[in-house]
Amino acid sequence: METIRLYENFPPRLVAAALLVNVSIYAAGAFILAGFGHIMMTLYLLYCLGNEVHVMKMSCVDCYYYGKWCAFGKGKAAALLFKRGDPPRFIAKTISWKELVPDMLVPAFPLVGGLALLIRDFSWGIVIALALLLTLSFGGNYLIRSRIACVSCRQRELGCPAEQFFGKRQN
Repeated sequence: METIRLYENFPPRLVAAALLVNVSIYAAGAFILAGFGHIMMTLYLLYCLGNEVHVMKMSCVDCYYYGKWCAFGKGKAAALLFKRGDPPRFIAKTISWKELVPDMLVPAFPLVGGLALLIRDFSWGIVIALALLLTLSFGGNYLIRSRIACVSCRQRELGCPAEQFFGKRQN
């Protein structure tokens, strides 16, 4: 039986892999929405940035990884932007579908936009970008979270609202 390693700080290569997936999702979405003009693309990227900042402010400040390298690099970023929160608040937090809507909109906006662009004027570039967006949003995120982030997370061991919401431990 394989022993799961819990990281105090995630190795840079794992943080880079998680960041690459996220940035690639944002880039694919921006490419798709650029079909409506630079303003739409810029608004989308600002939404993605705002969503990341919101997560750091509402969750990362209370997380075990505040000031450390979590799998997504947000613990270090949160420490640069916000003061330390209250770790017991993280453990006591509950997640519902309502809290997940902003994250679900990240791929939903370009998906809807891409389908509209395809109806208006078919483009293989948009088809490829949509395929990349969907593959990374579902498959990429699943692999990062199930094989890298959650299985090696110390906060999960202390108590994680996402784990409680999504189900079984990954051991």
